[in-house]
Amino acid sequence: MNSVNSTSIIKKIAYELGFQFCGISKAEFLAEESPRLEKWLKDSKHGKMAYMENHFDMRLDPRLLVPGAKSVVSLLYNYYPEQKQREDSFHVSKYAYGTDYHFVLKDKLKLFLERIRTEIGDVDGRVFVDSAPVMDKVWAKKSGLGWVGKHSNLIHPKKGSFFFIAELIIDLELEADGPIKDYCGTCTRCIDACPTDAIVEPYVVDGSKCISYLTIELKDEILPTEFSGKMKDWIFGCDICQDVCPWNRFSTPHAEPLFSSANGWLNYSKNDWKDLTDELFSNLFKNSAVKRTKKDGLMRNINFIQTKS
Repeated sequence: MNSVNSTSIIKKIAYELGFQFCGISKAEFLAEESPRLEKWLKDSKHGKMAYMENHFDMRLDPRLLVPGAKSVVSLLYNYYPEQKQREDSFHVSKYAYGTDYHFVLKDKLKLFLERIRTEIGDVDGRVFVDSAPVMDKVWAKKSGLGWVGKHSNLIHPKKGSFFFIAELIIDLELEADGPIKDYCGTCTRCIDACPTDAIVEPYVVDGSKCISYLTIELKDEILPTEFSGKMKDWIFGCDICQDVCPWNRFSTPHAEPLFSSANGWLNYSKNDWKDLTDELFSNLFKNSAVKRTKKDGLMRNINFIQTKS
């Protein structure tokens, strides 16, 4: 089977599995990203996320992750919710409303690889969902699925940025798609709206200042005092830079039942959150990404907002 036919089959499978967009890149060394990543790490913009310093070479060359790799298949899966949280409460990032995306997408990707082997033949490779040193936004950009905006998120010109990105890195020669242009123009809404000034310059985010980092990744018992009064009621993640982005006026609700919150916490008041018990936390967020911060971490964030705002 030639590369054109294989490419067509792979994109057909992607859409049948519910991925909204699929793009393909040649598996090669990311020469342009190397100095950028090196500088970002050298400037400590990864905060206390020490794991970002690991596997530097693997982050830049997928062939070190998957020997014999020839193609990177990038996929976008919509998570924009139809129902939002009440405005006068503490906020959780939209990506965490339902079942943890790692579970949902990993199952789909395993099925994807099985179908490729059934319909094309003996194909070797691995699937990735934000769980290995893969620069997913860079690969999605290279494959024409959008451009990386000034807030460092991938933006699709027809559907915005509320997408999970996943990859298959496989040893199959495919027809590569090309990148599209950057349409951010002179807009600075994301930069202007960030309450912690985490977007230190267009296209560069200081992770150590990002509310998502502070509320999830940072494990310190107390959050840094420099962020007092700047958290804007976010207790798990943050969507501010995406919410203000003009391109997200094109976002449409997802069709994934597992991403919908069915246990009522979207309507929680601030008092409901403050009264959260260990048992209730475990029940509400059993299969949710929110469990990453644990109940103590969530209460740390709530207490910081309450005492420092």
